[in-house]
Amino acid sequence: MSEMAAPGEEYPTEIQDYLLAFERSVASVDEMLKTMMSVSRSELLQKLDPLEQAKLDLVSAYTLNSMFWVYLATQGINPKEHPVKQELERIRTYMNKVKEIADRKKAAKLDKGAASRFVRNALYEPKPHHKSTKKTPVPAKKRKHHRT
Repeated sequence: MSEMAAPGEEYPTEIQDYLLAFERSVASVDEMLKTMMSVSRSELLQKLDPLEQAKLDLVSAYTLNSMFWVYLATQGINPKEHPVKQELERIRTYMNKVKEIADRKKAAKLDKGAASRFVRNALYEPKPHHKSTKKTPVPAKKRKHHRT
C-alpha cells in the first residue's frame, strides 16, 4: 500500500482505515475499467443479445454517473442538489424495466411437454374394467391354520 499521509501529517486511525479502504476500492475499479476497455465496444456488443446490450449500457451509464457523484463530493459540491442525482434515478428506472423484461423472459420459458404430462397425470382416472376381459388368476396364499 502507498503511504496516504504526507510526512508530518497525522490522521486519526479511523480516517486512515477509511482512506486505505477507499484506495483499495479505487484500485479495484481501475482494474475493472482496464478489463472493460481492453475489448472494443463493437466486439463486445456482437457477443451479446439486445437485452444484454441494454444491461451493459445501463450499468456503464450508472457507473460513470456514480463516479461523477463521488467526484462532486470530493470537490465539496453536494451531489444530492446536482442534476446527476436525477440522472442516476432515471438510469435506475430503466434498469428496473430491463430487469422486469428479463424476468418475464425467464418466466415465459415453459416446457410444454412437461406441462402436459403434469396435467395429464394430475387428472388421471383409471379406465373402467369390463367383465368380458379375463384376468389371470392370482394364486391365493396358503393360510396356516392355528389349532385352538
